[in-house]
Amino acid sequence: MWFDSTVAVRSVCCISPQLLKKMGVRGLLLDIDNTLTTHDNPVPAEGVMEWIASMKRAGIALRLVSNNHPPRVKPFAKLLGIPCICDSRKPLSDGFRRAAEDMHLPKEALAVVGDQIYTDILGASWFGVKSIYVPPMEHEKTAFFKFKRFMEKPFLPKKFYKEA
Repeated sequence: MWFDSTVAVRSVCCISPQLLKKMGVRGLLLDIDNTLTTHDNPVPAEGVMEWIASMKRAGIALRLVSNNHPPRVKPFAKLLGIPCICDSRKPLSDGFRRAAEDMHLPKEALAVVGDQIYTDILGASWFGVKSIYVPPMEHEKTAFFKFKRFMEKPFLPKKFYKEA
């Protein structure tokens, strides 16, 4: 299936340098809302700043790739100290392509990290890179997102990666 190269973890903070090494990943393309923080929250979730620091220490390149607009994305990116791509139009490949070019890494060394099957995970598949699924941090509030989450249910992973 289109998500065969997807690993599922319980939280972004469960992604370790060891897991990335096993996957052959040296760069992460990160979603923001419901992946690194709750929707429209200007502050990263608990543990995310420490996780970002550990990724940087391990030499993992990081880029935020968000469908959201610059007033939402840029301040968050600045707080994390990570470059960003705004208005990326996921699941289309343009935002991922721009981030990959900016990182100077081949597709084989990249993974998309996100909470949405139809934007992040499908977009990673279309772009030809690995993906890491994380469950959303909070329940959706709008009818559109509730419907989208309902439509994702058949494709949600049944098994989550656990470090040995």
